[in-house]
Amino acid sequence: MLKIFSLLQKGLKKSFDNIRNEQLKNNLLQAIPFWIGSVITGFFAVMYAKIFAWGEHLLNFIMNWHAWMIFIIAPIGFVLSWWLVKEFAPNAKGSGIPQVMAAVELANPKEHTKIRSLLSLKIIIFKIISSVVLVIGGGAVGREGPTIQIAGSVFRKVNEYLPHWWPKISKKNMIMTGAAAGLAAAFNTPLGGIVFAVEELSKTHINYFKTALFTAVIIAGLTAQTLAGSYLYLGYPKTNDVSLMVMFPIILVAGTAGILASQLSVMMLKMSDWKKRKLKTDQANVIFLVICALFIASIAYFINREILGSGKEIMERVLFTKDKHEEWYVPILRMLGPALSFTSGGAGGIFAPALTAGASIGSVISGAIHLTPNETNVVILAGMVAFLTGITRAPFTSAIIVLEMTDRHSLIFHLMLAGMVSSIASILVSRHSLYDVIKVNFLKEIREKE
Repeated sequence: MLKIFSLLQKGLKKSFDNIRNEQLKNNLLQAIPFWIGSVITGFFAVMYAKIFAWGEHLLNFIMNWHAWMIFIIAPIGFVLSWWLVKEFAPNAKGSGIPQVMAAVELANPKEHTKIRSLLSLKIIIFKIISSVVLVIGGGAVGREGPTIQIAGSVFRKVNEYLPHWWPKISKKNMIMTGAAAGLAAAFNTPLGGIVFAVEELSKTHINYFKTALFTAVIIAGLTAQTLAGSYLYLGYPKTNDVSLMVMFPIILVAGTAGILASQLSVMMLKMSDWKKRKLKTDQANVIFLVICALFIASIAYFINREILGSGKEIMERVLFTKDKHEEWYVPILRMLGPALSFTSGGAGGIFAPALTAGASIGSVISGAIHLTPNETNVVILAGMVAFLTGITRAPFTSAIIVLEMTDRHSLIFHLMLAGMVSSIASILVSRHSLYDVIKVNFLKEIREKE
């Protein structure tokens, strides 16, 4: 096998040596790793999405078959998801976005060897398995953040496997481009991927890697579309004939969602800190996870099963059916579920649960003030942007993602307003985003180990 690989490398080098135009040759050698990483990322994003969807369908099937089964599968799912991460890939826990942010910061000559603990093939495998197990067990997690860590791992490995004669490519640019490609493929939102790389990850001038970034996002998105078909993450909600007066409920919802999202972030960080200080043994962690799982199972069985899963079906129902108004307690459930699931120690993202929480807040408030169905849709979309902004502190990324996943370009100013108001409101609760604090914790742990 190694001999074949060596022969392929020699043949490839000979082919490139035949190119007489040095600039063309260098440009090709610089671009090809990004192209390869993008195709692989698109493939992984689609396969992961299908496996994750299967997990959610299995959970719904079990609940429809015998709802009491949730008291069995929830504890098993929470404990097994945590154990897989703890035993095999500790840095696969949680979303994956803070890990990528930390890897970008470690991509310097002194610390670049530490990146492999955050981005690797092992991370890819256990990220997928742990998050799917958690969602089958009723965990309120998403797949979008994990897809970004998976994509970052793919691009890092592609860079690592380049032969010694290949021109050196910036590890930082490779990881940032991979993260953008992962987000673009996960949501089918190419602009969202680009804005995410600039707003959340980039501390270098975009001119240094803009071509690689754009091509990677396009190729990853096209690969995902080739495998999954052309699709919108949500669809086309009706938002026509809405007056400018809708800006007032948007401001109300955005401010509320921003404060609640920031409060949720603080609560999750406090829970994680408490677990570190108090739960020193595996037995203590297992008992805690079983209690959390049974608490979620009890709510799902006795009150409302909408606490379970990523919540995408809630967004689809309130946007595309006549059943637009959630009960007042649903936003509370959609914050409780992610809080317990995200801090469990298993793998799973917060992007989709955050969008769902924002949609439920918009749904409740629009019902309380008796908005028309189309106005309700606009306010729900604004709530989604606002809650995601409160978690990520990335208002432009949040607005562009929601814009692209619904193809409602006429709402660009409405959604940007929601992001801006939420960004201001969330700072009243906490100055730092959830991702930033977790990133700092990862960096501290990795540097202390070294």
